[in-house]
Order: sequence, then structure tokens, then C-alpha cells
Amino acid sequence: MKTRQKCTDPEGAVRYDGACHCGALGYSYYTRVEPRKWPIRACQCSFCRAHGARTTSDPAGLVEFRVREGAHAERYRFGQRTADFLICGGCGVYVGAVIDTDQGCFAVVNINALDRFPDGLEASKPMSYDAETTEQRVSRRIARWTPCRR
Repeated sequence: MKTRQKCTDPEGAVRYDGACHCGALGYSYYTRVEPRKWPIRACQCSFCRAHGARTTSDPAGLVEFRVREGAHAERYRFGQRTADFLICGGCGVYVGAVIDTDQGCFAVVNINALDRFPDGLEASKPMSYDAETTEQRVSRRIARWTPCRR
């Protein structure tokens, strides 16, 4: 995984930081959406269930991933192999996922890795994407995930 370049704080957005347990991988999530209105999803695939993942995204926001210790940065692909799931090889925490498309890079972040939980977060909604074709999955991610900068 390459270290992402610094991005400019989007005007009016609030920055939320998260990281793995050992601090080797992290992210900054910029959004104008109030935390009580975040779409929080609990994917029901075996990977997300095993990691207890709860993810969110904002198509009008921005995500920047940080790598503090490159040796621990691992990308994992499974299923339809359309996205890279970012996992710390040191502590095992799943921090988020990214997809690279012709329209850019898009990401989802695992809110369980947030440094601090904002007040008012809703309960996660169970989601199943098993019936999606590869094209449907990529289209959904482009439409719903957060743009990320390199």
C-alpha cells in the first residue's frame, strides 16, 4: 500500500481520525454530515462479520489513509476482488477498504477504528451484497463510498 498524499481539509467539513490498535495504519475522514445521520452498515459477509466491522461513507466527503509503518500495511482481496481491504499486519485491525476505478479512488472506513466515537451515532444496519454482480458492486461503491485522494 502506498502512502497517500496529504489533502486539504474540505471547507466546512469536520475531520474524524481513526487508526489501527498499534497506530501503523490510520485515516482521516472528512464529512459535513452530522454523526447522527451517518449511514452505518454492518456487512454480513464472513470477512466483515469476523472483524466486527461497522462502516460508513459520505459521497460528498473525503478520506485520506495514512501509513506510519509500511511493513504492517496489508491489502486483502476476496470474493469478487473489486476492493482492497486495508488491514494492519501488526495488530490485525481492519481500518477501511478502497476501490480504484476510472472515476477515481473511493473508500469506506471502519468506524470501530475511530479514535473517539462522536455522540449520537446510530446503530448499524445489517447489509448483504451477495446478490450483486461485479458491475453492480462497483457502481454502488462509486455512488455511495467516499472519494479518497492519493
